[in-house]
Amino acid sequence: MTIYTPPTTGIAQQLSPFGQQPKRWERKRSRAVRGGHVCCGSDCAANCEPVLLRERTGWGWIDWTVPADGSLPEHPHRVAVFTPVATRPQRLALRWLARRPAHWIGLGTVTVRSATIVVTAFILMAVALALMNGVPLSIVLPAAALAPLLAEHLPDRLDARAGESARIVETEAACRYLQRLAALHTGVVQAAVSSDRHEVRRAVEIGHHQLFDTADLLQRHDTRSASSELIARERLMLRLAVQTRQIAPPTQGDLAAVRNDRFGGQPPLGPYPPGPRRWPQP
Repeated sequence: MTIYTPPTTGIAQQLSPFGQQPKRWERKRSRAVRGGHVCCGSDCAANCEPVLLRERTGWGWIDWTVPADGSLPEHPHRVAVFTPVATRPQRLALRWLARRPAHWIGLGTVTVRSATIVVTAFILMAVALALMNGVPLSIVLPAAALAPLLAEHLPDRLDARAGESARIVETEAACRYLQRLAALHTGVVQAAVSSDRHEVRRAVEIGHHQLFDTADLLQRHDTRSASSELIARERLMLRLAVQTRQIAPPTQGDLAAVRNDRFGGQPPLGPYPPGPRRWPQP
């Protein structure tokens, strides 16, 4: 993987967490340092679970660790790419999948979700009120036992079903490679924000397809066995980014609009050219 095409100057930059929102990263990092375990590098135990900060994008999400020295993480911990041809039910399922990672609480040798503890507390209060109002115990007891079980195991079932429309990569080499492709795709998205040209918007679609196909390839193979195909895909993404930059170079006013892509605010793309841009009335 050392013979890939070098990026052109100004086209691909290092993808950093919340690159357009540094204050948001600092706020989330401070909260993680106060309430969780931060990544200490080689000093961490083998089975440590570092706190992950999830950055949602228009094409998926990126999970970042929080270094203990206050610096930015160099590489993502996990990268997920959504299918570019999702139906409406699939989009709803993918939104559920892109939620914040669940918080776990250790109870001796058992770890449970914090949501399960909250649901159990509410169920106990509801059971007490039901018994006080004369509801039979044969009705209250099954419902009280079923609710915590659903809160503990139902999210895993929903995640498994929604995960069929996403490709999640967790190995270090694969995450580094997808990080480079995501940086190239971010440049294409920035160019598409300030342009209504059909070629630029189709380039965003092609870049999303490339990210999804590459993540699917990295799920089935490692970077060494699929190196030739990965190099070809990166060259294609680089060529796409260069051509898009030539057609519609990004401007300084696009930085605020790019945030919409990080939270799924990108409008749907289609095979027809978009209509004229409507400027707001003064």
